[in-house]
Amino acid sequence: MTFDELGLNAPLLQAIADLGFEKPSKIQEEAIPQLIAEDRDMVALAQTGTGKTAAFGFPLLQNIDANSKTTQGLIIAPTRELCLQITNEMKLYAKHMKGVRVVAVYGGANIQEQAREISRGAQIVVATPGRMQDMMRRRMVDITKLSYCVLDEADEMLNMGFYEDITNILADTPEDKLTWLFSATMPREVSRIAKEFMVNPLEITVGHKNEGAKNVSHEYFVVHTRDRYQALKRLSDANPDIFSVIFCRTKRDTQKVAEQLIEDGYNAGALHGDLSQNQRDLVMKSFRNRQIQMLVATDVAARGIDVDDITHVVNYQLPDEIETYTHRSGRTGRAGKTGISLVIVTKSEMRKIKQLEKILGKKFEQKTIPDGKEITQVQLMHLANSINTTEINDEIEAYLPEIEEVLKDNTKEELIKKVFSVEFTRFFNYYKKSKDLNQNAVGAAKEQSGDSTRYFINVGSKDDFDWMKLKDFLKEELGLGQDGVYRVDCKDAFSFFNTDTEHKDKIIAHFENFELDGRRVSVEETQGGGGRSGGGGRSGGGDRRRSGGGSSDRQRSDRKSSYGDDQGGRSRSRSERPERPARFERSERSSSPRTPDNRSEGNKSPFSGKRRRRS
Repeated sequence: MTFDELGLNAPLLQAIADLGFEKPSKIQEEAIPQLIAEDRDMVALAQTGTGKTAAFGFPLLQNIDANSKTTQGLIIAPTRELCLQITNEMKLYAKHMKGVRVVAVYGGANIQEQAREISRGAQIVVATPGRMQDMMRRRMVDITKLSYCVLDEADEMLNMGFYEDITNILADTPEDKLTWLFSATMPREVSRIAKEFMVNPLEITVGHKNEGAKNVSHEYFVVHTRDRYQALKRLSDANPDIFSVIFCRTKRDTQKVAEQLIEDGYNAGALHGDLSQNQRDLVMKSFRNRQIQMLVATDVAARGIDVDDITHVVNYQLPDEIETYTHRSGRTGRAGKTGISLVIVTKSEMRKIKQLEKILGKKFEQKTIPDGKEITQVQLMHLANSINTTEINDEIEAYLPEIEEVLKDNTKEELIKKVFSVEFTRFFNYYKKSKDLNQNAVGAAKEQSGDSTRYFINVGSKDDFDWMKLKDFLKEELGLGQDGVYRVDCKDAFSFFNTDTEHKDKIIAHFENFELDGRRVSVEETQGGGGRSGGGGRSGGGDRRRSGGGSSDRQRSDRKSSYGDDQGGRSRSRSERPERPARFERSERSSSPRTPDNRSEGNKSPFSGKRRRRS
């Protein structure tokens, strides 16, 4: 189906062409024709990132009267970020509609100026619940003549404790208005809103209720509670291009983990309810610009984050509720791209993984935390690939004679060894005494007895593989059966996999002169053999207040977890971290820089801010 077939008018179709939209998403196909053709309430269930804004935005714009300055449409969104995002998108959709004005209303900004914007005539208002309530109390906005009310991310708003705010707002709107409720999941509170304020709503479901995003693979790692932070670091080191959101359960843990990462040389930042609006804006700006690669956040703070190309979601601690996990994993694998949700658990939390699999209908793959040898190999190959793809700056020509003079006594092989020894030595020293972090890891018994062999293969995500596709390819190619290939770990330009050692000669021989689409594919045994290395997954290419601008996390100790009992586990004190090697440039975002000279060589991280920093 094309947008031309959905019943949209010419100005909207022109805006769609300007934006480069080609085909409507499934939720747009289902919702837009219904909302244009029928005057009825609607409940639409679809995952985050599936195009819900356009699904309600286009029909709303087509149905309003552009010649009237009365506020006819109200869109309520859970966070300031989502409110602004929807407003910007609606303005783009209305680009060719003369006289249409869309105004954003949210906390943390001047309420008088927002009121003035509405008084000049705004057919559509996009608001956070708290700020909308505030403006209603002050009689700064009139919503008594609304024709349409849209609740976007309804489950998130209700999970954040905005039930009373939403019901108060809806109670002040006309009974004959149309209400469109869009949500990723359908918890009891959303059903309650639908029953109380909607009349015979049409229900559209894309996928299944409470289903996770289809493009996201789920992996989990079993560790001791005390090793949770070290596991997080190794998973990051095993994925050099990681661009991730790391979820913690409390503000305290969020701040602590972010500070530890910054101190250890990673480009990290924290997002939680104790941040001011200005601090929150600065953190989000740095994350969008990729100056921050690892955003550590609480669930409430991360509501409404809309950042493209997030490669990984890391569940540092599992949430209490299934719906929350669905929202977390929905931050990656958006707009048709693939993503990975990593879960760090202890043995006592394994039952929660089984419950997630059952409820979400998703298979969670158990992986092992990689050891130092594999991380070193990943990082060296990443460096080699970076050097190979770096564009030459012609300005360097002027410096070449002096450089060549300094290096003239080195052969080509010696230069390569010296360049890579800088990284190799750093990683080798850091990890040479590192312990195995895995508890009950996949294949552990085989590896300890020497019955498993790990291989390197020179294909990866750049060759359109992810770990599932590569595993299927290897199983079919080698004829080893369902469980013959395991611990497949797909990186950018290369990957790893394991088989039982008895198949080693067969596998090496099979790939001796092997080509795939005209490209030579080689497989070799990794150094250290089966070892206890493992895969962290494929490398991918502030809470708000009730005023709408920020709010503290709501502790739900009185609510029963949808898994059962509570989980604990935070990273321990600095004294429990492994030592960090010498060359270390502290990240610029650290609040209390240390002088390298006053620390012993063994205490500094191999992952300097310089290595992590992106331009």
